[in-house]
Amino acid sequence: MLRPIKTTFSPDEYLAMEQVAEYKSEYHNGEIYAMSGGTPDHSIIAVNVTATLDQLLGAKPCGVFNSDMRLLVELNGLYTYPDAMVICGKIQLAKGRKDTVTNPVLIVEVLSESTREYDRGAKFNFYKKIPTLREYVLVESERAYVESYRRTVGDNWLAEMYDDLEASVKLTSVELEIQLGRIYRKVSWLD
Repeated sequence: MLRPIKTTFSPDEYLAMEQVAEYKSEYHNGEIYAMSGGTPDHSIIAVNVTATLDQLLGAKPCGVFNSDMRLLVELNGLYTYPDAMVICGKIQLAKGRKDTVTNPVLIVEVLSESTREYDRGAKFNFYKKIPTLREYVLVESERAYVESYRRTVGDNWLAEMYDDLEASVKLTSVELEIQLGRIYRKVSWLD
């Protein structure tokens, strides 16, 4: 008799599988979702964002993390790998983990055709549950367009949109600005 294929997993089972996996996966409510690979432009943009954030933060007590660092949203159990995160002050790790953080003040996701709706909708709703999160930035990978969402009084979110390469995205959570031209430097569709 064949055993049924297991379709739900505990967080511990997910984390054990993730340690030996050849690709990254997200986890939520017992389900594991393989993360899709990105295009060269997606990768260039993610590197531009993390490098620029790191350079501009300078001596501030904040660290920049790329998509190698896993994030746990403790209030809803989402494990994921944002394209970029900034943590200011002491890094808080998930209980019993050295590879999973819980306290970003800024998260950046680079959008692709396969992730755009999820990143704007359900994923943003998951991220809103992070008490330390002050800003969520979405960067289009196929055109110059950035959406910035900033937490305001009463747990509301203020949206700002940018589509001019000369414009600068204001990141109040880390007190700096990034020009869109730096975000989109060397992408293929600008050639």
